[in-house]
Amino acid sequence: MSPEFPGCTPCRCTCLPYLNALERDTWPLVPCSTRITQARKKNHVNTQHRQSVESPSARVPVVAQSDVVVVGGGSAGLCAAISAARNGCSVTVLERYHHLGGMASGGMVLVLDDMTNGKEITVSGIVDEFVQRMSREGMAVFPPENERIWDVEMHRKWARWGAHDFHSSLKPQPITYAVAFEPDCWKRTSLELLKENNIDLRLHSVFSEAIVEDGKVKGVICQTNVGRQAILGDVIVDTTGDLNVAAGAGADFLQSKYLVSTVFRLSNVDTEEALRFEYESPEEYKKLDREARRIIGGAWAMWWMKTPIPGIVWCNCPHMPNYDGLSPEDLTAAEYDGRERMMNLYRFARENLPGFQSCYMLGAAEQIGVRQTRLLRGEYVVTKEDVHERRYFEDTVCRGRDYYTPYRALLPKGVDQLIVAGRHYSAEPEAQRRSREIPPCMVQGEAVGVAAALSLQGNVALRDVDPKAIQRQMRAQGADPGDVPSDNANLD
Repeated sequence: MSPEFPGCTPCRCTCLPYLNALERDTWPLVPCSTRITQARKKNHVNTQHRQSVESPSARVPVVAQSDVVVVGGGSAGLCAAISAARNGCSVTVLERYHHLGGMASGGMVLVLDDMTNGKEITVSGIVDEFVQRMSREGMAVFPPENERIWDVEMHRKWARWGAHDFHSSLKPQPITYAVAFEPDCWKRTSLELLKENNIDLRLHSVFSEAIVEDGKVKGVICQTNVGRQAILGDVIVDTTGDLNVAAGAGADFLQSKYLVSTVFRLSNVDTEEALRFEYESPEEYKKLDREARRIIGGAWAMWWMKTPIPGIVWCNCPHMPNYDGLSPEDLTAAEYDGRERMMNLYRFARENLPGFQSCYMLGAAEQIGVRQTRLLRGEYVVTKEDVHERRYFEDTVCRGRDYYTPYRALLPKGVDQLIVAGRHYSAEPEAQRRSREIPPCMVQGEAVGVAAALSLQGNVALRDVDPKAIQRQMRAQGADPGDVPSDNANLD
């Protein structure tokens, strides 16, 4: 029990950044009855904004104007931009970081998955171009079709690449189509594709506010090192991940939160020795693996994965709940928390795990992994039943593993010429958690790019674009819009 908060028995996963070393070791891992904001009081972190200042208004220079403005250069934004440009639009992309790719590169989420429904590959299109280009450099690895089976040896060969069907209840889980890749290669590929498609890229541009006139979004204002800058467009695409543009334009949304992670990599790992230990000494392995996952404070069943560069492994952890991915205070605390956890695991691995005795800490991702913040409440809100029951929609324009996304879930209510793509699309929190992987977000972006072009070409509002026309164009450019339901789809 905390002497400072009577009646509170904090969980280390929630309050860890605010506890001293003794408390970290002695307070038990049980649910916390006190909110994280109470723990902050101990270190006098200011979570209440009690003062305000007047900011003088000023004229903002227009530095770019195009048919389509994509705000957010993550994977969904890249696909939206490329798709719109290939369909005849001039496109500007705004990105707050110095790199493109979002969570796939800066966030180091280094496996493309959620792309198959049994043997059927359901996510295709621009995502395939990324895989093909990275493969030519030897920086993308995936199992050949004849090895995507349920087999013990194939599981041993491919599971640590992230190519196992983690939704399957079979043991071991079958091998499926998934792609392990190298993050800097993703960044290079992103730049190449934007350059080839004559897309105006503006990095180091942080979204500040939406320009809205009579309920229609006309552009955005960004903060840069030389001051505020305005970018105007006929269609604005919000691929920020946090719904920043739509929220700023007055669109309805709900706010939720899920896990955050400070993903990291280790180098000089003997992965073959580590695998021999896992499969040939299973009881000893399980004991050490449980301890490793306890130390990191939350991880998937496999806390380390192979990458295309020999000796470098990817650790998609720690899992840290109860952080608000919009709060600067929470995100700062999560950096402290995550880095302490990863260093604890690193030291444990070097001292105890075969294959890791000579490893080094290669470093954490540039972006913290935020899974859920704002979610649009659009023309249709995808429910958890829609996802779980594989519900098919007549206006489906993109799909993931075995779920379908209607065009209406990409459109805000009451705000015109704005469309979204990515993890902030219109879905219930539980539905979003099962449908937010990178490849489905990429195909959402590709569909949105087509919709933007059709809107401009037909001189119609985005909400009046015919979903059937989006489906036809998606098919024409090699993407699966989900217009043809799989055998296990729910057509009711």
